[in-house]
Amino acid sequence: MNRLVIALVLTLASSAAIGQSRPSTVNRPCAVNRQSVVASGAVVLGTGGYTYDRFVRDRGFCQFDEYTEPAWVESRDTPACFIGYRCKSGPYWDD
Repeated sequence: MNRLVIALVLTLASSAAIGQSRPSTVNRPCAVNRQSVVASGAVVLGTGGYTYDRFVRDRGFCQFDEYTEPAWVESRDTPACFIGYRCKSGPYWDD
């Protein structure tokens, strides 16, 4: 009986997570989007339609072989809002 209850609870919890939507940058003010990144350190935000991306506060939230690139997104009140950075892999040259 205990195993059945545990299995049911885990199933319900996982199906609830699947249905959750992520906040969209285009529906929120620039300051709110930026604050989400600063507060969380790393967050996945929708960027319009079915697209999304992961934004980070600083390089500490990237893999060791990644560098940061400034992230500018459309927000409700600003067409190009700086909200933090994206982690990028590959060589980084500062020309």
